[in-house]
Formats: sequence, structure tokens, C-alpha cells
Amino acid sequence: MRLSLFREGHRSSWKLLVIFAAVLSLYISMITTMFDPEMGNILQQLSDSMPQLMAMVGMQNPGTTLVSFLSTYLYGMLLLAFPLVYEAITANRLVARQVERGSMAYLLAAPSSRTQVALTQASVLLTGTALLIGYCTGLGVLCAHLFFPGELDVSAFLLLNAGLFLLHFAISGICFFASCLCNEGRTASLLGAGVPVLFLLMQMLSNMGGKLENLKYANLFTLFDPAGLIAGESSALWGLPVLAALGALLYGLGVWVFSRRDLPL
Repeated sequence: MRLSLFREGHRSSWKLLVIFAAVLSLYISMITTMFDPEMGNILQQLSDSMPQLMAMVGMQNPGTTLVSFLSTYLYGMLLLAFPLVYEAITANRLVARQVERGSMAYLLAAPSSRTQVALTQASVLLTGTALLIGYCTGLGVLCAHLFFPGELDVSAFLLLNAGLFLLHFAISGICFFASCLCNEGRTASLLGAGVPVLFLLMQMLSNMGGKLENLKYANLFTLFDPAGLIAGESSALWGLPVLAALGALLYGLGVWVFSRRDLPL
């Protein structure tokens, strides 16, 4: 890994990271303050009045505990979609856009192999993703402590966020692989963002039940089960190493493809 390239990668992407962190800060703090155990029945009635819509966006069964409330209203959609967009944009900037603009030629002209360059860019994307998820985790704990001291099951919340990180490890792996595979930023964005968005749409449709429920069996997001992680269910825990393996495989494939394919430099 090239430290100078690693630092440059973060210098070029920190503003985007701050923007997404700021947006998520607003949602996390706002939704945390909305928690009220006595409103559980009201929220459940709202969910029952629009069952398909609420299920589609993962906001059914809000529960009566703070961790289950946050799991429903943050981890059903918001913390899936926003980091996904960050990862797709960052992955595209790190590899495909540099190939398209010709600046990759300068990086490869330095005494570094393609593998070193690809590993460095992968490290930039992965650490950025980890920082974003880690920040959201810390902010969630802080908001819970400030507004509802003693209400948050911290161990369950940390496990939930570990699962969220592994999910985005796999998603960012898709984005990175697409960026390493394509010569044009537009194509890389279409593939890198399109596949995870397709999975997300499939998740929304499968949440509605009926025949569409079978879509969950071909969906990456099924491996992340917030309610199951909070409850400590073994089926939910087994999804975590699968996500980790998928992420490692996709990042590895991205590095392998980039180091061996012809580049239009």
C-alpha cells in the first residue's frame, strides 16, 4: 500500500464523507428524540393502517425498546441507502474516473505495481466506509445517552452496527469491483450502484410479502437481519461471516481484475 496515495485518496474524498455524516447526523438525532415507549401502540396502529407501505421501507413492528425503535426507523432504510450512495461515488472516483481521465497513468508511472495501487484505493474506500458507520454508531450511543439515559441496550446496538458495517463491506466491494472492471465512470456507476440498488428494491418488494417474498432468497440485504441481531438469533449471526466473505471476495476480485486487464492509458 502506498501511504502517499492513501492520504491523497482521503484528501479528495473527505468532503463527501463529511456531507453524508452531516445528513445522517440529522436523521439519527431527530429519530432518537422521537422515541417514546408509550407511543408504541400508536406507531403500531400507523403501521397496521398502511402495512404494505411500512413493510416496504422496513418500518413495520417498531417495538417498545429504544434499540428496536432505532433498528426499525434507521436500519430499515436510511442506514442502508445513504452509505450505499457514498460508497458508489467514492469507488467510482478512486479508480474508474481516474482511468477515464488519464490520471491513473501518473499513478502507475510511480514505482508501484498495479496491485499496490488497487490495494491502496480499496483501503481508502474501506476506511471511509468504516469511519461513516463508526461515526453513526458513536452518535447513536451518544444521543441515546443524552436523551434516554440507560434505555439503550449497548451490546445489542453494537452488534447491530457490526452487522451494518459487514453489509456495507460487501456493498462497497461490489462498487469497487465495478470501478476496477470498467474504463468509464458512467459504466462503473451504472454497475456499481445499480446492482446494490437493485438488491435494495428487491428487499423492499420482498418485505411486502406474498409471492414477492421469495425475492429475499436472491438478495444480499437478506443477510442483514436487524431484528434477529438484536434478539441474538443464530440465523442472523450466521449472515455476518457470509457478508464478510463476500466483501473480501469482491475486493480481492477488484484488485485481481485491475492488475491484469488492459487499461486505455
